[in-house]
Amino acid sequence: MGLEFNDSAKKELERIKARYPERQAALLPALYLAQREFGYVSDEAIKYLAQVLELPKSRIYGVASFYTMFNKKPVGKYFIQVCANISCAMMGADGLFDYLSSKLGIKEGETTKDGKYTLCKVECLGACGEAPMMQVNEKYYGPLTREKVDKILSELK
Repeated sequence: MGLEFNDSAKKELERIKARYPERQAALLPALYLAQREFGYVSDEAIKYLAQVLELPKSRIYGVASFYTMFNKKPVGKYFIQVCANISCAMMGADGLFDYLSSKLGIKEGETTKDGKYTLCKVECLGACGEAPMMQVNEKYYGPLTREKVDKILSELK
């Protein structure tokens, strides 16, 4: 077999499967586990999940490609997602995105050469009260200014 979870992840997958009597219901937590373990949800990861969950690859691919929180290609150590929805846009998100892009030397969807940062715009992060805001990996930051962005980036180094 090619790609495979480590022993700890295999145990976690067994707990997930035990929690959900229907294999389909275990799919989202299993995809999160795969992303955490492999860094992103590759075609090989989908094939592996299809095997261990006993679900069709097409079903797993359909779910993984529908949800934007599953990365289909490798991302940097720090995955920066800037909210581009109306609340954030009205509060200056476009300018902050451009500032981040310039500061990191990458464009939309790119990863820095050292593999440290990936920068993307996303439609909504569901935190309009913190506009403009961004998410770095699992952590939300906002309301943002250039100074706050500089501080966040220096803390990530």
